[in-house]
Amino acid sequence: MFEEFAVHIAWGSFLLALLVIILVPGPDFVMVTRSAASGARWGWLAAAGVTCGLLIHATAATAGLSALVIAFPAALLVVKMLGVGYLLLMGVQILRRAGAPQEPQREAAPASGRAVFLRALLVDVLNPKVLLTFLTLLPQAMDSAGDPMKQALLLSAAAVASFGAWWLVVVPSVGWLSAFLAAPRRKRVFERCCGGALLLMAGSIAFA
Repeated sequence: MFEEFAVHIAWGSFLLALLVIILVPGPDFVMVTRSAASGARWGWLAAAGVTCGLLIHATAATAGLSALVIAFPAALLVVKMLGVGYLLLMGVQILRRAGAPQEPQREAAPASGRAVFLRALLVDVLNPKVLLTFLTLLPQAMDSAGDPMKQALLLSAAAVASFGAWWLVVVPSVGWLSAFLAAPRRKRVFERCCGGALLLMAGSIAFA
């Protein structure tokens, strides 16, 4: 049963790291908010598209990581250390670009619901950082003594559900969120907090 594996997963650190990554605006956030700015319907379609993209990455990460750990149990430690490096890199990149001015971009009016959905799907599927995020977070929370497939499946499902819950907040609140992140000072503080949190998590994982 899944329950016996769930208790051994490091849910606290996993969900904390996931929360920070969800809050950091990326291509999927830009896609959803720009679509929602044209109307709630377009926002929901974009959110559905990026969520389907997440499912594809989650499936690939679950299958690939599980097969690797089953074949080479010691590989879990190696993947964890690579994950630490990736978290460090993400944190440094966020801190370096914190508050950097961005050129405003005009978004063309959506042509159709299918176009919005497919474009959002491709934005997520073609973004290698999404797959790297799954491969970074999952090993940190997994118990080497447990079944890797079931643990990876549970963690991937939790990640996709968390992103889905985030879009339920973002689409109705797109006006407020856009205004909040448009203020340079607030944007700079927000990004520095996110970058610093990723660095702290990478350090805690490395020395755990």
